[in-house]
Amino acid sequence: MVFLKNVALVGATGTVGKYIVQELLKSGNHSITAITRVDSQGSMPDGVKVTRVDYDSKFSLVSSLKGHQVLIITMSPTAPSDSQQKLIEAAAEAGIPYIVPNGWGSDSTHASSDETFLGPGQRAAQKLIEDLGMIWIEFVCGTWYEFSLAGTSERYGFDFKERSVTFFDDGTARVNVSTWDQTARAVAAVLALDEKKEEGSDGLALTDLKNKNVYFSSFCISQKDMFKSVLRVTGTKEEDWKITHEVATERYKSGVELLMAGNRYGFARALYTRCFYTEEPGFGSSAYQTRHELYNKALGLPQEDLDTRTKVAIEMTKEA
Repeated sequence: MVFLKNVALVGATGTVGKYIVQELLKSGNHSITAITRVDSQGSMPDGVKVTRVDYDSKFSLVSSLKGHQVLIITMSPTAPSDSQQKLIEAAAEAGIPYIVPNGWGSDSTHASSDETFLGPGQRAAQKLIEDLGMIWIEFVCGTWYEFSLAGTSERYGFDFKERSVTFFDDGTARVNVSTWDQTARAVAAVLALDEKKEEGSDGLALTDLKNKNVYFSSFCISQKDMFKSVLRVTGTKEEDWKITHEVATERYKSGVELLMAGNRYGFARALYTRCFYTEEPGFGSSAYQTRHELYNKALGLPQEDLDTRTKVAIEMTKEA
């Protein structure tokens, strides 16, 4: 029997949340409760208990979280800024020992996380969890590959409708990226760990991850690697595309200016461009594998096929 059997999850119908639910259900190791707002209309798969809460009522939050051993928080960047704090404080009062905070993607230990506006909030959540006597485990997965490739040109620089791509600098800086499936597998693998190592075991245990980031990824690739995959999947050639270049630092600056002017697309431009700043030769700032050991092998994560995931992204553009 796994140690963290009773799981509460916020954002169970969201982008990554639904994949985590699917993977946890597949494992059959856990009892899963989806914590949703009173007015939520989202439907849940069989096997998931739904508890509706009033975020303005501490009693409602604490009551919904009692009896759980881990709280996983996956929330939209547009969620009220105090929502996570309320959840963490309620979890402490409910006696939950482990928290997976809403820090997906960004490496809060790196200076770039401050320039993408994500790091300060991540570190504040981590400190609050520790101050309240709980343990946090955060998953660092980089940007989500299919979602980002299929998105607007403000993300990886691709516009499939216009068949154009903008490379940041020369487009060769590699960064770590992950699929939603791989992220869910990593979460499920960690939640399946024993609390402590058995004598003589050299495998992972939850105690090894106490108040730490879990680094993993699907690929470490550049924009040009993505472009080559797109060409293979679509059967197009370079000359079929409009290719432009922008200086990464200038593009980042323009993104910040847009954001400060109230344009939400500026955040995506600043975030993604900053990821590709060249630091070590051939690697961008989001190539965290150059600074930290990846947990892929320890968690038993599979090696994914880039073209298969690129195809998924292209199908997403057709559905948009």
